[in-house]
Amino acid sequence: MQCAFCGKDNDRVVDSRSSDGGRVVRRRRQCLECKRRFTTYERIEDTIRLTVIKKDGSRMPYERNKILAGLQAACYKRPVSEQMMLAIVEATEEEIFKQYSREVPSSFIGDTVSRLLRSVDQVAYVRFASVYRSFEDVGDYIEEAKEVIRSPEDHPSQKLLFADQENKPE
Repeated sequence: MQCAFCGKDNDRVVDSRSSDGGRVVRRRRQCLECKRRFTTYERIEDTIRLTVIKKDGSRMPYERNKILAGLQAACYKRPVSEQMMLAIVEATEEEIFKQYSREVPSSFIGDTVSRLLRSVDQVAYVRFASVYRSFEDVGDYIEEAKEVIRSPEDHPSQKLLFADQENKPE
């Protein structure tokens, strides 16, 4: 394994643990050259490939990194940790694999990520929804923001989307 810091290919495994129900192996490694430690994750590759059915009917192989990239863009400069984004990806995958075995509609993935992200951060949710739902103009943003404001079921520790939200009558 190549060191994440010096790039040398000389390390030893310090600790190994399985996680995520045995589907992932976490290894702590130490570079024998620079003596720094780093973590690697080994994921068992499924022999059954999942295919995503896009809106236009085309089919693409499922890639979890695409979900993570979308979340990272939506959560840019927001107080959402990398661990929380990974938790959303894991929860999304869990729901996908519960309901689908070979093909999954992209709309299911987008709806699931949207629902999970909405309970974490309202602004990131609106950003994600704007791309996922292909907002055409500012009016679409405003309508979605109004819908978020009207939904009290979101995470109670979140800050309000608009500071004067509680003083405005509907």
